[in-house]
Amino acid sequence: MQALTYHGSRDVRVETMPDPALVAADDIILRVTATAICGSDLHIYRGKIPGMEGGDILGHEFMGVVEAAGPEVKRVRVGDRVVVPFVIACGQCFHCLLNEHAACETTNPGPGASLNPKQLKPPAALFGYSRLYGGVPGGQAELVRVPKANVGPLVVPDALSDEQVLFLSDILPTGYQAALNAEVGPGSSVAIFGAGPVGCMAAACARMLGAETIFMVDHNPYRLEFARRAYGVVPIDFDDQDDPAAVIVDTTMGRGVDACIEAVGFEAKGSVTETVLTNLKLEGSSGKVLRQCIAAARRGGIISVAGVYTGFIHAFMFGDAFDKGLAFRMGQTHVQAYMPELLEAIGEGRLRPEAIISHRMKLADAARGYEMFEAREDECRKVVLTP
Repeated sequence: MQALTYHGSRDVRVETMPDPALVAADDIILRVTATAICGSDLHIYRGKIPGMEGGDILGHEFMGVVEAAGPEVKRVRVGDRVVVPFVIACGQCFHCLLNEHAACETTNPGPGASLNPKQLKPPAALFGYSRLYGGVPGGQAELVRVPKANVGPLVVPDALSDEQVLFLSDILPTGYQAALNAEVGPGSSVAIFGAGPVGCMAAACARMLGAETIFMVDHNPYRLEFARRAYGVVPIDFDDQDDPAAVIVDTTMGRGVDACIEAVGFEAKGSVTETVLTNLKLEGSSGKVLRQCIAAARRGGIISVAGVYTGFIHAFMFGDAFDKGLAFRMGQTHVQAYMPELLEAIGEGRLRPEAIISHRMKLADAARGYEMFEAREDECRKVVLTP
């Protein structure tokens, strides 16, 4: 089969790889019909995620048709068209029974990314995302083995196109969980930092949940304009405004918003000090966006973190967060818990996740797709690949 493989920083290649085979009795083999490049794939592309090895197959947003199934697979059948969550969960452990699938205790044999691996069990395995998360081959390929097929894959109706449902695999539930963690409801005010795909999905979900005012902070004018047109956000370009949080506070009668959603992650451009500490590997993440979130939230507000973070953060402003009585909610997405209701919302026309797509390419051109997405060429918002 053809698959996109990792070979180091900014070196990804479509290569011929062995076809996957059934390993466990509850595996399926999926023939991929659509896959996408995710913003978190760019962390790998830039060489920022440890535990990657040459030849690893990338990709965790994908869907397709079931081509083979193990004898214990009951939820889907050969020929079914399914979308697959990026989190691999067993459905039976302590956390899975609580619908906390991203904390599954059984699917990840790797060390996880915790600083205290001996004290904590690693989180759930993820498709195409390093040995820290199980080293499971990803879905930017013609074929992919999907473990735990009785828990993850969701059958989708023929009436809905691949593009309508593909993002149930990651960015749509991630944006939805971010909005739920922010307790967005009718009349809410929310500030979303980051106008990338997850930020846009958070805006779409916040609007669906009844948010009255949505600020969106970024420095890509075309992304902000898209979000303004698609989701009715109030755009703030931080290249034009040195302190977006101050603008938000001023606009909300000096109070701040009910909640802030962080949809940028650890690679946000920080201060000179943070840049030096990160280069010296004395710090894992920039805290710039989190500081802005703390400053923009009202007293008693919520900070919902959907962006990926690692390691230590300089100048976290914990005292300010304490003084304001803020709540923090964060973590990988419990995708399986949200897929059915989001599928229903798509079918009823309350969500149109496919609007985020700007580029469609063949899998053979995936390396070019990564280049475009990282460089934001041609006003690139989201790349969908088809084998």
